Amino acid sequence: MKSAKILPPTYFNGTFIMMIIMHFVFPVLDLIDYPINLLGLIFILIGIVLNLWTDRLFKNYATTVKPSEEPVELIIEGPFRFSRNPMYLGMVAILLGVFIFLGSLSSFILIPIFAVLIHKNFIKAEEESLEKIFGKQFVKYKDRVRRWL
Repeated sequence: MKSAKILPPTYFNGTFIMMIIMHFVFPVLDLIDYPINLLGLIFILIGIVLNLWTDRLFKNYATTVKPSEEPVELIIEGPFRFSRNPMYLGMVAILLGVFIFLGSLSSFILIPIFAVLIHKNFIKAEEESLEKIFGKQFVKYKDRVRRWL
């Protein structure tokens, strides 16, 4: 796999910070008000749990979580049963929760951009690498589990 200079957490952190800035500096159309906006905390919690669970699996299997390194195991249990990219899904869930909590359209706009950048800069290369490394095992897995959800 080719070396990535900017890793996914940097994209996530940048998006998170920009969402907050956009909400306060360029507030466009408040869509979600209190107390409904508190539902965003549920999405944030789901995203955090999903990322911690997935990270624990990577550690248990002694394989890398870094996109630039070659994995030694194909993990297909836990959240990998319903998503091929549960860490990225968790990041999107957190960002969606932040949007719901903030409630403005300006904070939402960055979520699809984040997802596209992650897909373009990481997911495509990761899946190509996994197919080369794990062959038919990954193809079978890919055929039964969706990329995101």
